[in-house]
Amino acid sequence: MASNPERRAALVDAGVEVLAREGARGLTFRAVDAAAGVPVGTASNYFGGRDDLLRQIDARLHRRLAPDPEVLGRLMRAPKDRALVTALMQDLMTRMVRDRPGFLALLELRLEATRRPGLRASYTESVRGQLEYGMGFHREAGLPGGDETVVVLYLAMLGLIVEHLTLPGVLDGVLPEVQVPEGLVERVVAVVVPEA
Repeated sequence: MASNPERRAALVDAGVEVLAREGARGLTFRAVDAAAGVPVGTASNYFGGRDDLLRQIDARLHRRLAPDPEVLGRLMRAPKDRALVTALMQDLMTRMVRDRPGFLALLELRLEATRRPGLRASYTESVRGQLEYGMGFHREAGLPGGDETVVVLYLAMLGLIVEHLTLPGVLDGVLPEVQVPEGLVERVVAVVVPEA
């Protein structure tokens, strides 16, 4: 297997774009080669198979969609209250909107995991790890609410992000005078997160 890390990263990012645009069935090594602008056969030299590529896409997306450490550091200087949770969720929404292909690729990975037991196991572990990290972060930061708050917030935000990035018309005007998605993020946090 080839070991040029920059080329591997470029191929994984090209795989993200293909997955978001074409879905899992369109994710072939040939399509990844074309998206990366490299000769046919290049991707097959870097990945041990399709599952290997999917696992590397998963790992890459969790890094690509992660909070910016500087933004997070600035946010965490604020009082540890519901307003801070709102700001953190607004940042989450901003990151997902900014990298819409990355989030759509994550959705495609979820769907593909329902069909591939090996991928299901590794993807479940990956997503569960992210959820547990979020719960630990919330506790350690002293944010309002506990693990249950984080799980319900996770589910609500996931639903909001899915709707906004896939069928935005569903939410437009659903609550009069509530801006989509910012106002809905505020409503989700207000309903889920205790005040103090």
